[in-house]
Amino acid sequence: MPDLATLGWDDDWRTAFEEHRAAGLVPGRVAVQHRGAYDVLTEEGEERARLPGRARRDVESLAELPVVGDWIALERAAAGDAPTIRAVLPRRTKFSRLAAHDPGSDVTREQVVAANVDVAFIVASLVDDLSPRRFERYLTLAWESGARPVILLTKADLAPDPRPAVAAVAEIAGDVPVHAVSVRSGLGLDAVRSYLAPGVTTVLLGPSGVGKSRLVNTLAGEEVMTTGAVRHDGSGRHTTTHRQLVILPGGGIVVDNPGMRELHLWLAADGLEEAFEDIVELEAQCRFADCRHEGEPGCAIQEALADGRLDPARWRSYRELQQELAGLEERLARRERSRARRGRPGAGAS
Repeated sequence: MPDLATLGWDDDWRTAFEEHRAAGLVPGRVAVQHRGAYDVLTEEGEERARLPGRARRDVESLAELPVVGDWIALERAAAGDAPTIRAVLPRRTKFSRLAAHDPGSDVTREQVVAANVDVAFIVASLVDDLSPRRFERYLTLAWESGARPVILLTKADLAPDPRPAVAAVAEIAGDVPVHAVSVRSGLGLDAVRSYLAPGVTTVLLGPSGVGKSRLVNTLAGEEVMTTGAVRHDGSGRHTTTHRQLVILPGGGIVVDNPGMRELHLWLAADGLEEAFEDIVELEAQCRFADCRHEGEPGCAIQEALADGRLDPARWRSYRELQQELAGLEERLARRERSRARRGRPGAGAS
């Protein structure tokens, strides 16, 4: 069992935990989330912990409940009984999305995918369609989380020449590193390992079948995540059904994540500006501060579209994501106004 420092524990976490230690609680990190229970890594090993039923009733938002990567405060129980989670330490970073079943419904709920992540690996397969729009959405999510994004293009051994695809994705990614990777040939694995170090937490984000679990197993040196057979065309079958925090023998921590069929953004204005930094810089060059980019004189956006510096598809994607976020903010505002009229306190995004 690695010590807490290997799990990412440091002086800042120790300071944040002081009041809980004074109350007789012990620290742990959530490795796996089950229905009603959690596998937690502590100084004494892996333990199955429970969350009191009232904890779900007392929080303002379900997003405050523990998720994989969270540091929590545990209360020890009598011998043979499971310890109890009493608190979640404030998160340094978090990956949030609009819960997958909510888009277009009256229910608007934040889903936290993983917490306290340092590096976000956005994973796509070179044998699949490398959709620029999907990368833009994932990059927005990653930047908003506070983690450092890195793009991994897997199954490079099945591509005749991965360099053109890497170059094309790099055009979208800006300053974000892009690496071609093959677990079969070993291509790019040293680059992946360069982001790993004791106490550094990474997460794998991407759709099903792109090889996330195979990459985890390769880095771990053993099969810690179940994988499916690869089809003749190089595509994989979805197998990961839960998030799991894995300690790597060479140092570092990785969270394998089930493939996301849908990725609807949560509040992510800052992440959008980071992902579309080129467009934000152009907007700042418009003659008028309130330019709508619809034909006003001196519009830098329209000039860039006209001379080819800005891809019209990228501009449309940016505007669509802006509208998606504006719609989300309006739905949340309507809900808060409705609660205010009923005399209820705000309940966050539950």
